[in-house]
Amino acid sequence: MIAPLADLWEALPLPALALDAEGRLAALNGAAEEWLNLSRRAALGQSAAALARDARLTVEPPLTDLARRAAEGHDAIIHPAARITLGARSAAPVTRRAAIHAAPAPSGGLSVVLVPEEPFRDAPARAARGAARAATGMAEMLAHEIKNPLAGIRGAAQLLAMELPEGRGDLADLTELIVAESRRIVALLDQVERFGDTSPPALAAVNLHDVLERARLSAELSFARAVRIVPDYDPSLPPVAADPDQLMQLVLNLMRNAAEALDRTRGGTIRLRSFYDGALRLSDPARPLPIHLEVEDNGPGLPEDIAERIFEPFISGRENGTGLGLALVAKIAADHGAWVGVDSRPGRTVFRLSLAKA
Repeated sequence: MIAPLADLWEALPLPALALDAEGRLAALNGAAEEWLNLSRRAALGQSAAALARDARLTVEPPLTDLARRAAEGHDAIIHPAARITLGARSAAPVTRRAAIHAAPAPSGGLSVVLVPEEPFRDAPARAARGAARAATGMAEMLAHEIKNPLAGIRGAAQLLAMELPEGRGDLADLTELIVAESRRIVALLDQVERFGDTSPPALAAVNLHDVLERARLSAELSFARAVRIVPDYDPSLPPVAADPDQLMQLVLNLMRNAAEALDRTRGGTIRLRSFYDGALRLSDPARPLPIHLEVEDNGPGLPEDIAERIFEPFISGRENGTGLGLALVAKIAADHGAWVGVDSRPGRTVFRLSLAKA
């Protein structure tokens, strides 16, 4: 695909895909990857029949039938109410409906645009999916091209430190700096790599307060030692549907963001609050998100120039900040079908995560 056309394809707000002349998936834009819950890397090159056989994606009427009709008639085809099933063999298959606009491609394949009946998820969730897609290629390159040389640099610095003569503390400080900075870069790359993980969360019935207490203890022993953490839990909450490890990562990222934002000279406080409110629903009215977690701090608030983009990758209000922690929070929330938002003003910033019951 010519570069400008590829950019236009990726920027389409509707799910779009293309089949080649053999009926294999040849292209998939970001909106389709999100709406169809398909990994682009795993799906490209597979036939529509193979995707249906694996129960990852079933389309009625079949895309191969639409391709044949388009080829025979050499004209566009519109099907107003296609039925699309995601994960037919899973414990919780998802059925969606969309109008299909299909047209024969010059190469003999089929170009398809889907017009969903229901709107996409809220903006933070969509931004998170885009963040994950944008960082996938970067994660692969950085992991292989930078982490291995960094290991060599760190090892060489450690060997130099062992061979230094006594009295050369200045050189020892330099070797320690090399080792420390190498480790910091590796930690940054580890964060970037997480965006390339397109595997779905391993959902289970999770006690939210167990996760919060583990996160609180971890924070108090590490990055939040100088901060007062106040738990404020509703003990009657039912379990949430979540991946416990990913939920732990999300909570730690929110707490770390709060700890770094606090003005500790006047005494910083982080409040962890949980409560029940069944009013929130996203695109699916039958699936409420009634269990809420809030991470509140009494810091200076978000800078106005980045407040609207705080969940985008590489957006940070701190000097030398990576801007990946909150982007990862939004990605994990989107993968769970949850909602994350923020309300910030000077003296009070609240991040809220809303989850479904197990």
